Amino acid sequence: MSDDRSTIERNPGNVLEVFWVFLRLGLTSFGGPVAHLAYFREAFVERRRWLSEKAYADLVALCQFLPGPASSQVGMALGLQRAGYGGMLAAWFAFTMPSVLLLVAFAYGVAAAGDLSEAGWISGLKAAAVAVVAHAVLGMAKSLTPDAARASIAAVAMIIVLLLPHPFVLVGAIAAAGAIGLFWLKPEAEQQKPEDAFPVRVSKRFAVCSLGLFALLLAGLPLLAAVTEQGWAALTDLFYRAGALVFGGGHVVLPLLQAETVQTGLVDADSFLAGYGAAQAVPGPLFTFAGFLGASSEGEPTGILGAVIAIIAIFLPAALLVLGALPFWESLRKNALARRALMGVNAGVVGILAAALYDPVFTAGILEVGIAGLCIAVVSFVVLNSWKVPAWAVVIAAGLVGWGIL
Repeated sequence: MSDDRSTIERNPGNVLEVFWVFLRLGLTSFGGPVAHLAYFREAFVERRRWLSEKAYADLVALCQFLPGPASSQVGMALGLQRAGYGGMLAAWFAFTMPSVLLLVAFAYGVAAAGDLSEAGWISGLKAAAVAVVAHAVLGMAKSLTPDAARASIAAVAMIIVLLLPHPFVLVGAIAAAGAIGLFWLKPEAEQQKPEDAFPVRVSKRFAVCSLGLFALLLAGLPLLAAVTEQGWAALTDLFYRAGALVFGGGHVVLPLLQAETVQTGLVDADSFLAGYGAAQAVPGPLFTFAGFLGASSEGEPTGILGAVIAIIAIFLPAALLVLGALPFWESLRKNALARRALMGVNAGVVGILAAALYDPVFTAGILEVGIAGLCIAVVSFVVLNSWKVPAWAVVIAAGLVGWGIL
């Protein structure tokens, strides 16, 4: 057994373990989807060694191709791999519920703090996110772009995404990186290492059923809503389509949600904007904004029931796609040609993460905050990278510093 293999924790975990780890992340993971992927890497690749760098990069690449919230899908997959279906549910629930509860409370009028966008502690958290993402990009670059060819692919992907910031450009850049890897990069001298495996507890038959259910709900929910004319069916259809058809994460889903809620009179424009502002100030996935909209709905159901329906509906497509894709992905990534393509895809992912490090992470955490934000980010990076302090502790400390000085 190699030394690398011995560092990967292969013992199956339990649901409670997964729950507590993801709850901590759900309470401290500020900064958006790219920052979430950085927090996950620090927690599961570096600290707990649940999977290798390559296995994590392959998983991120898969979830970038799937519609829906990529960071939440990565979390679901990690919970599934660690503790089965219960672990998948625990990972999603623990990572998602803190922000859901905060946004539903905000929808009920708990807004005494007013506009949080300029609060000092929020600025500190944004600065800490710069350090966390920079740490992740640096670590992934060392592992996934070790030669000139892959570094070049990463650089080109970064430039394309920065110059053409559109979700479909992002997906196209990843696909192009995979094609370049297939035809240009030299195949790896060795087969996939044992520590790079990502075993999943899902049969291919169950995976096919999950994909079938995904398609059935996508086609059937609009018909159900039209036939029954029930508010719950219409609300389910609205948020399920939002989760099933949007690439690129939380910010990309906003135009669709605005069209489906504000323009239809389900939520007034002022409430929509207030809720979106609050969503920027809470940890966890931005898709939890759906909970605010469900609770603020002027139709029926509304309140807590509306929030529950909205949250389940918008995240259900992501869960079904993860269950449907992972078993086939695990088989495909063992193929020699697929591995060559994945070498290019992973290099492209590094470039995309580097682009996101600049916009929106650096622009929000440094340019909008100023010199104090830069100082917080630099200290956070040193503490995280050199002193090996956990990311959640760095984030909390940065928030407190920002509250005190900004």
